[in-house]
Amino acid sequence: MMGQLGIKALRPGKSGSNQTGPGFDEATANEWMPTLPDLLTMKDGTKVTRADQWPKRRAEILEDFEREVYGRIPANVPKVNWEVTNTTEGEVNGTPIITKTLVGHVDNSAFPEITVDIQASFTVPANTPGPVPVLLQFGGGFGGMGGGRGGAGGGTVGGVPGTAISKGWGYGTINPGSIQADSGGNALRQGIIGLTNKGQPRKPEDWGALRAWGWGVSKLIDYFEANPDAKVDPKGVGIEGVSRYGKAALVTQAFDPRVGVALVASSGEGGAKLHRHDFGEAVENLTGTGEYHWMCGNFLKYGASDINGKSMNASDLPVDSHQLIALCAPRPCFISYGIEPGDPKWVDAPGSYRAGILATKAYELLGKKGYGSDVQDWIHEPLPPVGTLKGGDLAFRQHEGGHTSGPNIVPFFDWIVDYIKSPAAPAASN
Repeated sequence: MMGQLGIKALRPGKSGSNQTGPGFDEATANEWMPTLPDLLTMKDGTKVTRADQWPKRRAEILEDFEREVYGRIPANVPKVNWEVTNTTEGEVNGTPIITKTLVGHVDNSAFPEITVDIQASFTVPANTPGPVPVLLQFGGGFGGMGGGRGGAGGGTVGGVPGTAISKGWGYGTINPGSIQADSGGNALRQGIIGLTNKGQPRKPEDWGALRAWGWGVSKLIDYFEANPDAKVDPKGVGIEGVSRYGKAALVTQAFDPRVGVALVASSGEGGAKLHRHDFGEAVENLTGTGEYHWMCGNFLKYGASDINGKSMNASDLPVDSHQLIALCAPRPCFISYGIEPGDPKWVDAPGSYRAGILATKAYELLGKKGYGSDVQDWIHEPLPPVGTLKGGDLAFRQHEGGHTSGPNIVPFFDWIVDYIKSPAAPAASN
C-alpha cells in the first residue's frame, strides 16, 4: 500500500506507556484547530442553513470519509444467505424470551478458496405483540445470552439482557472476526475483503475492517427486513461497541441510515475523537503496523513523513470526527466514556465531547437536540460532571468506571426509550 501511494516513510505513533508530555498536554493539543472543516459549509462555499440542504452536504462528507478514511464497499460484494441454526426458549427476569442463532453464508462461488460465515444471534421477548427494537453488540456475548442461560431456571440476569428486556427491547451479538479478522497483512486477503478481492491486495480506496464489520450489521438488518417473523423492528436496530468496536459502532450508524441508534463506547481515534485534537491516540497510531487495517489505504497518507517528497498529518484530512457524528443525524446517538485510570488519556474523552458539540449543529438543523448551541468556547469546553447525561438525540455521558460500556447501559436504555418505542410491555427489572 505504501508503494501504491508513494509513501517512503511513516511517522511512529505515540506510546501509551507514559501518557505525559507532548501529545498528552491540553495546552498544546489544539494547534490544528484552524484547519478544522466547517460542518455546514459546502465545498463550493455555500452555507447550509436549511434542512433541505443537508442531504447534499451529507453526501459530500460521506464521499470524503469513504475515499480518505474508512474506504468504499465494492459494488461486487457477494450476497449473504442467512440460516437459522438454533432456536431456544428461556426467561430473563421472569419474561419469556426466544433466542435465535444465525449464520450468514456469503456466496463464494466466484472464489471458493475463501469462506465467510457471519456469526450472529438475537433475543426478543417471546410474547411481544409486534416487532421490537434490538441492541446488537460487536464482539463477545452479553451476560445472559443464549436463551435459557440464567433464565429458564427462574434466575435473574442483569446487564444488557435484563435491562433490554425490562424496557421491552431485544438484544443480540454479531462476531466481527467472522466477517473480517482484526489484523492486517495477509488477513486483508481473507475474510469478506479478501473474498471480494479474490485474494488480491487492496487498492487505496478499498474498505478496511471497520467498514467491513459495519457491512455485516447491514446484512443482518437485511435479514430482519426480509423476515418479519423474527419479531425485530428493522428501523429500531441499535449497535453497541467498546474501543475498536466503539469506532465500528459509530462508523456503522454513520454509513447505514437504517441503523436506529448507536452506543459508542470509549472509541478514541478513528471514532468520536477529533483527529485534530492532538491528545492521546493519534492518526499515526492508526497508520502504524498494528491498526492500519481498520482504515482504507488512503488513510496512511496522513501519517506519512515522506509521501512523494512531502509530509502530511491530521490537519490535511478533508474531514474530522464531528462530521462523522453528524452523519448519524437525525437518529439518536449516545457517546460513552469512562474515567481514568481505566479509560486513560489515550482515548481522549474531551476531544470526543467537543466533536459532539460541533456535530450538534447538524442535529439542530434537522430539528433535533444535541448538546446545546450555547457553548462559547468549544475548543476548551470542559467535560460535563461524571454521571451527567448531556444532550438529547445526541447524548454524551462519562461514567464511573473504565474501558467499558457497562455503567452506561442503564442510562442508555433510560434515554433511548424516549426516542425508539417498543410494542412489548416493559417487564419488571431486577
